[in-house]
Amino acid sequence: MGATKLDPTKMKDWEIAAAAEGDMKTVYQLAEEMGVEQEELLPYGHHLAKLNFTRMLERLQDRPNGKYIDVSAITPPPLGEGKSTTTIGLVQGLARIGKKSMAAIRQPSSGPTFNIKGSAAGGGLAQCIPLSEFSLGMTGDIDAINNAHNLGMVALTSRMQHEFNYNDSVLEKKNLRRLNIDPRNVSVGWTMDFCAQALRDIIIGIGGKMDGFMFRSGFQITVSSEVMSILCMSKDMADMRKRMENIVLAYDKGGNPVTTGDLEVGGAMTALMVRAINPNLMQTIEGQPVLVHAGPFANISIGQSSIIADRLGLKLTDYHVTESGFGADIGFEKFWNLKCRMSGLTPDCGILVATVRALKMHGGGPRVAPGKPLDPVYTEGHPELVEKGIENLVAHIETMKMSGVSPVVCINHFYTDTDDEVKVIQDAAQALGARVAVSKHWEKGGEGATDFAEAVVEACEEKPSFQFLYEDGLSVEDKINRIATKVYGADGVSFSPEARNRLTMIQGDDAINQLGICMVKTHLSLSHDPTLKGRPKGWTLPVRDILLYRGAGLIVPVAGDIKLMPGTASDPAYRGIDVDTKTGKVTGLF
Repeated sequence: MGATKLDPTKMKDWEIAAAAEGDMKTVYQLAEEMGVEQEELLPYGHHLAKLNFTRMLERLQDRPNGKYIDVSAITPPPLGEGKSTTTIGLVQGLARIGKKSMAAIRQPSSGPTFNIKGSAAGGGLAQCIPLSEFSLGMTGDIDAINNAHNLGMVALTSRMQHEFNYNDSVLEKKNLRRLNIDPRNVSVGWTMDFCAQALRDIIIGIGGKMDGFMFRSGFQITVSSEVMSILCMSKDMADMRKRMENIVLAYDKGGNPVTTGDLEVGGAMTALMVRAINPNLMQTIEGQPVLVHAGPFANISIGQSSIIADRLGLKLTDYHVTESGFGADIGFEKFWNLKCRMSGLTPDCGILVATVRALKMHGGGPRVAPGKPLDPVYTEGHPELVEKGIENLVAHIETMKMSGVSPVVCINHFYTDTDDEVKVIQDAAQALGARVAVSKHWEKGGEGATDFAEAVVEACEEKPSFQFLYEDGLSVEDKINRIATKVYGADGVSFSPEARNRLTMIQGDDAINQLGICMVKTHLSLSHDPTLKGRPKGWTLPVRDILLYRGAGLIVPVAGDIKLMPGTASDPAYRGIDVDTKTGKVTGLF
């Protein structure tokens, strides 16, 4: 494809994507190359499709799995470390050395797309295309999640109104049983897929008795919804249907959970997800297949693409590359202890993406602020800052090695990086027994990632002694403590009175200890405090709340001040996004 003639040092990502899209394969070409049969391809136009995973997995069930590779990173700066870029670049590099491969990445949320971070399609000459479709809703999966979640809330609030307005005999005539929902103990709010801080804390039901039941509520961003986690963790439609029935929306006045099953809405919620459960097929700018499915953040959710996409990719290729959000302390930890546990799949190799820029920040470099130019320190040679920040890389290498997975440190190279700065990273990684490769996929596409691809192929030949961080039956409190002390490096955990009360409430159920821990914490530090860079010492993890996602099979401790609904910044990306009115092409996405 002609993408390698493009110059990312002189062009914006959306301009590169627009130029590369002229050489795109159709989904029919992609399907034929992948061995996808006609009945298994569900086209959405010429360059985007869904795959009937049920039919494909039945047909391919006897085919052995390919190698399973997870991409994670060190603690990123606010603008990210380039995990999606590296995931795409690795697939392009593997293709250049003759290996059949594909990627599984997450669908971007409209929140960051229109806010600060952009659409997460990759960057430079390592991108997923078509960019506009990727960034602006694709085939409607996030809309389906939003509608399914909010339908559950409609069922809950409607029942609260009817129970308040009618006596038991009237409810019986309406074929409703009284659930005695406690309006002070509703555990879930509403969702929308934007960063809308004004909706975090609201009062609903203001008006007369036919205008709903008045109580305190709020919104979270759609990608943090339990329904999104269920899409990520479901193995098939039957599994999804079962999970959807077990979502806890509130508690009754006796402290017992009120579920979507109690409200008889789980089936309708699943009906809204029928199309969304099928993975989406796209491509790199060099024409390799990319599965895009699910889109949870790793700091406030599970941070993984779907188990379904990984099961499919492992059957279709020799090397399947999946991505985990943010640093290895949250993204890889959840891949390791949640996704692998629920899928039964274990990785052959783990990638840790590191940049000179991020390690300079961890070494005491000037503040990196979204929307503001980088300080010259980040584009000039300062190996001493990289050296001071290297402890952050060391922490993440140790985390990955704890799982038994062989780490490959990928130095996501920028043209401003100096040889002395790169050598600091190489020496530190090699001293810990990790493979390390310099990759120039951002600047040169697959051609710049061949050494990286060779290192990954070599690492995949080792047999990892994979082991989980905690056993299923360990108590919730002990699991939280183990993650905080072993992965984050905390001295211990403190629980707010509210979190302690929640912990006491949920631990009365013996099945609760079988659930996994999905920590909510900042991605900008190993600790709960985004201002603490490097490898913080002498701190305690404060857990302020604990949420129960019983349908997804998760306990969700909330640490520090992080919110489930992010806020929109003063200089958001939507100010630069527009449409060419002659062609209908979207401009300004990044």
